Amino acid sequence: MQSPLEVLNRYRPHDGTLHDAFLSRCVDRAAEPFLIQDGECWTWAEFGRRYEHLARVLAARGTGPGSRVAVAGRNDKAHVLALFALARLGATMVPVNPDFGPREMDYALRHAQVQGILAETRLLDLVRPIAAALPAPAWLMTTDGPQDDAGSLAAALAQPVDEAPLPVPAPSDTCVIIYTSGTTGFPKGVMHSQYNLVTAGEANVARVHLQPDDRLMIILPFFHMNALFYSVGGVLASGAAMILVPRFSASTFWQVAADNGATVVNIIEAIGTILASRDRREYRPDHRLRVVYGVRRKSAPAFRDEFGVPHLFSGFGMTEIPGVTCNPYDGPDKPGSMGVVAAHPDPARPWARCRVVDDAGRDVGVDEVGELWVATPIVMQGYFRDPEQTRQAFDGEWLKTGDLVRRDADGFFFHVSRKKDIIRRRGENIAAAELEMVINEHPAVFEAAALAVPSELGEDEILVVVAPRPGVSLAEAEVAQWCRDRLAAIKVPRYVALLPELPHTPTHKIAKNLLREDPAVKERTVDLQA
Repeated sequence: MQSPLEVLNRYRPHDGTLHDAFLSRCVDRAAEPFLIQDGECWTWAEFGRRYEHLARVLAARGTGPGSRVAVAGRNDKAHVLALFALARLGATMVPVNPDFGPREMDYALRHAQVQGILAETRLLDLVRPIAAALPAPAWLMTTDGPQDDAGSLAAALAQPVDEAPLPVPAPSDTCVIIYTSGTTGFPKGVMHSQYNLVTAGEANVARVHLQPDDRLMIILPFFHMNALFYSVGGVLASGAAMILVPRFSASTFWQVAADNGATVVNIIEAIGTILASRDRREYRPDHRLRVVYGVRRKSAPAFRDEFGVPHLFSGFGMTEIPGVTCNPYDGPDKPGSMGVVAAHPDPARPWARCRVVDDAGRDVGVDEVGELWVATPIVMQGYFRDPEQTRQAFDGEWLKTGDLVRRDADGFFFHVSRKKDIIRRRGENIAAAELEMVINEHPAVFEAAALAVPSELGEDEILVVVAPRPGVSLAEAEVAQWCRDRLAAIKVPRYVALLPELPHTPTHKIAKNLLREDPAVKERTVDLQA
């Protein structure tokens, strides 16, 4: 096995853009697999020709430096093509959750001011009226339509293109805007440069020792940082191959991994818990997985002892700051920890620095709990069209994570809780404020509070405590259905409790701490999945 630095040094230096990093790898990897999906395999050279062609198609539509194009759908080669084609032009991909409801989809596409939208055919009825209603109507292209459909990606890849020179991209060009929930109630668009994505991929080579002959199976969605920065970025940096899976399926996970020769996969805690509890008849002992990133303490014994995966990793990163900590490749691995501060393969390249601070921003001692602040060379460029939220996120060069942690004498970090009012459910950040805003729009609701409660799968479930308007009837299932009609499925509460009134602080905010301690909440909570 080559060291992480040896892997990077196989290839000529690049300028920090996706295009030049790709070209530097393609010299050596041209005939090797780059992208595998549904039995189809594109080599590095074939993929390069396709994204160059798509870039010219998009350029003919007016896409250029600073343009933004959304991609809506389950994991597909269209995401990767769009990412590289847009980056080739100095433009930006905006991946959006295909499970967004009308309100969420409208907000993301309108806020991002997209010029065009690539979407699955099944989503056209949702996105077409939004695209037409934008201040500058956006063009549409289907990701899964046939080649004889003039509006499809397949047709675009087959049409003649102008061979005129394309713009020269820069490492500082914003290449992706990822929408992540925040405490304002509306998602925030996290901007990252091409340099950030390329460098994050190189750092992932160091974390899990990616090799050119690895095959990374991607089951996490492309509207998350993990799949783009760790998996796609890692493939780009190492010269490996990616296996695209439209969405995670517990029943077929081991079959897909074994049949495609997957060697590395990234998961979240809920997926680990689900796989550890599945019928072992689904397990394929002929799999080749050597690395699983994202395995937490609860499911680690099953992956290590029953599934035979030798290297299990856990770490910490945010959409704003990818790849901050990770447990060392060769150990030690302290159970329950987020690992130590990670590093770039090149020891001369600086990486993240971390502080644990009190409410006054003063560093606390070993094993004392405080908020994690991070400074990293691949910090986000900011929140798109939100300078105030960007300003509030930082103290000088330090990004304030909102996570309470402790650091032991060996430099290992341990997560304690979230300082922000964010619910973490199946790998997604859900703003309580957004849920409350939607539920408060119900004509029978006086006020509502969304709370995180423990899930049997790890992370959180959503409990919503609602005070109905006086004299108005309201059922728990109505609250959930109201959310289901307006929000992504991941945001629909599992638990609902109806109370005559909610407690308040002296400043008239809902006292969520009192709700968490109120026995009446537990008594009146209805489990809508029971």
